[in-house]
Amino acid sequence: MFKNLQNSVFIGLGIGVIVPGVLVSIIWYFMHRYVFLAKADLLLIGAIAVNAIFMHYFFNQNKEQIGRGIISATFLWAFLFFFYKINQ
Repeated sequence: MFKNLQNSVFIGLGIGVIVPGVLVSIIWYFMHRYVFLAKADLLLIGAIAVNAIFMHYFFNQNKEQIGRGIISATFLWAFLFFFYKINQ
């Protein structure tokens, strides 16, 4: 499915932002719906860590530019998580 993607940093950035974004949205919903998950910030880190799986896959497929875009998106997500924890 991903083998036909063009080797571009912007495609990697898109993958690295969208996939964890969907997961974080789902986790955020459950964190606010169920009281016992209110302090489960490790779930948010896990959603962001999904990017490691994608990085590993694309680096093994010799799509280094996509992997670099995913790394960049991971740093953006880490900054947002840090900002969230400081303001909490």
